[in-house]
Amino acid sequence: MPGRKNLPDTVRRSSRKAQDTWACAHDSAVDTYGEGERADRVAYTALRRGFEQVGDRWKPKESRRAPGARAPRAGGGVDADAGKQELYARARELGVQGRSTMTKPQLVEAVKKESRSRMRRPRAS
Repeated sequence: MPGRKNLPDTVRRSSRKAQDTWACAHDSAVDTYGEGERADRVAYTALRRGFEQVGDRWKPKESRRAPGARAPRAGGGVDADAGKQELYARARELGVQGRSTMTKPQLVEAVKKESRSRMRRPRAS
């Protein structure tokens, strides 16, 4: 698969299923639209359906919604429809300071902000 050779770093650090999802969607999009940014966007859209970005990798969603139902998104790979305990657990994984006193909207913003900052940091090899 040509898509497997060009995996983005965040997808490369993720599970095999996330990699397969991205590569398959990317290859299909390249066949339809050609190589480029549009194919990448299509692949990320397919990946977001079953995975959410946590820090510098993609993890499977723990969905409580009916199949096909769209989740409200806060952006940055954070599921704004998740429960407060789940958001708190994500904040703890990411090391967000002051998380115990935050409201749910504050947790969403803090997790989104920390996820973005981890994306920008260079990884030590």
